[in-house]
Amino acid sequence: MSDKTTREIGDEGEEIAAAYLESKGYTILDQNYHFERAEVDIVAYDNDSWIIFAEVKTRSSNRYGEPEEYVDEEKIQNVYKAAEAWIYERKMDGVPVRFDVISILQDENEAPDIKHFEDAFSPGR
Repeated sequence: MSDKTTREIGDEGEEIAAAYLESKGYTILDQNYHFERAEVDIVAYDNDSWIIFAEVKTRSSNRYGEPEEYVDEEKIQNVYKAAEAWIYERKMDGVPVRFDVISILQDENEAPDIKHFEDAFSPGR
């Protein structure tokens, strides 16, 4: 059995995160949305009129820190850029938005440990 690549772990984490959000009543609007070099992992609607832009971080162990600790300033800026483009393309300017982080610790032998940080970061506007 070969070890999974970082990309495979990330892709699985995004699917787990999308299923988790759906189980909480969210509607998934988009996944892996790209604008230029920026990306947002999941765009969802929370049924309270908020559009959620979620960054998903998945790790197979917390040996080097918790997954959410890997959301750095550069990643946050990329999520903002992708979110602005997503909103602009859909002519949804002014809609309330929130930026969440979903942290997933995925050990092959156990159920994933999912942490959902609502409103984890916000634009300095």
